[in-house]
Amino acid sequence: MPFSVFVSDDHCFSSEIFDSEMACLHDHSCEDHDCSADWSLYKHIDISKVTALNEAVPGSVKSVFKAWEQRLSSSEEHLESNEGDPELLVFIPFTSDVKIKSISIVGGADGTSPSKMRAFINRDGIDFSDAESMQAIQEWDLAENLQGVLEYQTRYSKFQSVANITLHFPENFGGDTTQIQYIGLKGEATQLKRDVVATIVYELMPNPSDHKARAEGGGGLSHVE
Repeated sequence: MPFSVFVSDDHCFSSEIFDSEMACLHDHSCEDHDCSADWSLYKHIDISKVTALNEAVPGSVKSVFKAWEQRLSSSEEHLESNEGDPELLVFIPFTSDVKIKSISIVGGADGTSPSKMRAFINRDGIDFSDAESMQAIQEWDLAENLQGVLEYQTRYSKFQSVANITLHFPENFGGDTTQIQYIGLKGEATQLKRDVVATIVYELMPNPSDHKARAEGGGGLSHVE
């Protein structure tokens, strides 16, 4: 499906299909602004646990998360779907809760860039059947962004306290496969790590053996005659 847009004064594009979809041009000079700092959420991704369904090369999805200034480097390292099946589903867990402001996708040439993206938040174990039947928190029509100059804004109020995000790419621009060179996430991370949260929750949970020990010992009370 063609990507129909208009250009507004703030260099943002709005899809005619979804009013909430926004794509903004990244057009300021990075000599005067640290663009890499804007796209630093990749540092908070738990790369060892990132997965993709329908990837042609197992584990290749991990290569698309990198520093912003490296987004166009090493085209040989990319995520690609199996031939004849353009659909991809990418699961991205974080080491701390994050807030996501916008997403950048750099796809492949010759019709292999994804043309749609759907997002699910804090849902573990989603497969293609789930993705097709579930309501996404947000959907976007994508443009071919070979130079990495577009970013897609989120409904920011809905992208708070994100422990993981699943991105569904159901189709592309007509290629036999879907290729993704780079997935960038702009936002901020909380200071509390996920493993620290788990430890705190564990420590706050009552331990039945402690109650048993207190009961057998008279609950810590002594009888005075």
